[in-house]
Amino acid sequence: MGATLPQAAGATVPLADVPITVLVVDDEEPIRNALKKFLTQQGYDVVTASSGDEALRVIQRQKVSVVLLDVRMPGKSGIDLVPQLLEIEPGIAILMLTAVNDATTAALCMQRGAMDYLTKPIDLSDLARAILRAVRRRDSIVEQANLNLWLKEEVAVRTAELRRERSKLERLSVATLEALVNALEAKDHFIRGHSTRVADMGALIASEMGLADEQVEQVRMAGRLHDIGKIGIREEVLTKEGPLTADEYEAVKQHVVIGSQILSPLQHLGDVISFVRSHHERWDGQGYPDKLRGEEIPQGARILAAAEIYDALTTARPYQEKMPPDVAVERMRDLANTVLDAAVYRALEAAVRRRQALVFLDDART
Repeated sequence: MGATLPQAAGATVPLADVPITVLVVDDEEPIRNALKKFLTQQGYDVVTASSGDEALRVIQRQKVSVVLLDVRMPGKSGIDLVPQLLEIEPGIAILMLTAVNDATTAALCMQRGAMDYLTKPIDLSDLARAILRAVRRRDSIVEQANLNLWLKEEVAVRTAELRRERSKLERLSVATLEALVNALEAKDHFIRGHSTRVADMGALIASEMGLADEQVEQVRMAGRLHDIGKIGIREEVLTKEGPLTADEYEAVKQHVVIGSQILSPLQHLGDVISFVRSHHERWDGQGYPDKLRGEEIPQGARILAAAEIYDALTTARPYQEKMPPDVAVERMRDLANTVLDAAVYRALEAAVRRRQALVFLDDART
């Protein structure tokens, strides 16, 4: 049967169908018994405790909604007991009982989490109304906490969904750009697959240098996109078989700037954008577009510079036959410390040697 509480005029208000349990904590047995009798008549389930330690044991073994707590008891005082009770049962409603009308004590109890402060001797109608207020306030706090938890979970779910959608859009945008690069390269069979090969070799070099997996993938992505800016260069210039004029060469050099501008709205790419912009910088400062030198050049860009030269030497071009990998690496040795970072060159050399050894083993197995 649900508990009922008297209103100011003596009428009763039905509470929830689940009985409300009240714990009466007082070291004086007559007070405990009187309060238990009255509250039981009001429809509450009532348990009692004669000390703070006993009250803690009760809270630990059963669900309690309201505590009537004497302030001054032998041993553990009611003031000290308030935070301990709330630690065990955060949603509990605590009403302090005392024979001393002490504003300082009342403020301290409320500060520690009590909901009300009643002075003995207690008018039973006042007590009933105080319990009603406490229960309603407790229910409101619990409801608000549940609402906050639901909102937090809902926000987390929506945030995760948005993050997934954004990640999907980011992947789609990168895939679209890669498709543009592939379409651009497909027009010239001499450079077809160039960006993919540069990306793969760049990733091998980065791995050889001990870069973290995330950095390796940034180099790989930058390799796939490093020539995206060439879509802003006239096709007749890009496909010209003879030597470029000075003006045409200056136009081609702009592809790194155009590429970084195309990628700049895709902020999730991070360092990839600077790798694309700077992959034609030289270790000696004679590259473009910013005349960076040495370690001013982003490491990923230094890696792509080596990977691109290697690919140019090991694929057939109108003006040269392709070189075997070991010959290309040897030819590039003279570029270390001038065009290329020597550390990157050594990593390229090791990566090519390792790849050639794997190819040799595969051939031997077949």
